[in-house]
Amino acid sequence: MQLFRPMYEKALEWAGKPRADVGLALLSFVEAFIFPIAPEIMLAPMTLARPRKWWWFASLSLFFSLLGSLVGYALGHYAFDALKPLLAQLGWLPHLESLVHTLGADAQAHPWKAFWLLVAAGFVPIPMKVASWACGIVGMPMLPFLAGIAIGRGKRVLLVAGAIRLGGERAETALHKHIETAGWVIVAIVAALVLYFWMR
Repeated sequence: MQLFRPMYEKALEWAGKPRADVGLALLSFVEAFIFPIAPEIMLAPMTLARPRKWWWFASLSLFFSLLGSLVGYALGHYAFDALKPLLAQLGWLPHLESLVHTLGADAQAHPWKAFWLLVAAGFVPIPMKVASWACGIVGMPMLPFLAGIAIGRGKRVLLVAGAIRLGGERAETALHKHIETAGWVIVAIVAALVLYFWMR
């Protein structure tokens, strides 16, 4: 069953529209606290369509991801207990509780240690929304939270946009060719992590 390639091809279609910037900003914002589709699925084809604007697209995505992460932080801080049943149904609760356990001891006493966890989270299969919620739950100080999210997400979007800018159609063709495999590999990793934390 193909799932990720049709979504990617739809994103290619959206990328050519005049207001694609708005779509990228909206996707980046909602993905940071609840939506399951990463903004790179729009960022890559938009950069291919207008390669000279790669820095603008990456910066736009990063800025709205930061705004969305603040929403996730606020939800974690103020609404975690009320939303536990929903988070359990979504499969996020094991991730959140594990991150809360990891961050809790460090967030107040050593907030910059937690900062490095957020930086690392940019390239590991921990969704940004989960990290944002976890930081809000433990009350991580705002400066290291935003700095960690900015670097963790920033290196991802800049790498994707920069690779498409430098590699052009060859980079996009490789991404298009392997998008289905990559998507299912990420799903499998996340499912394995959920199972691991659940069995613990």
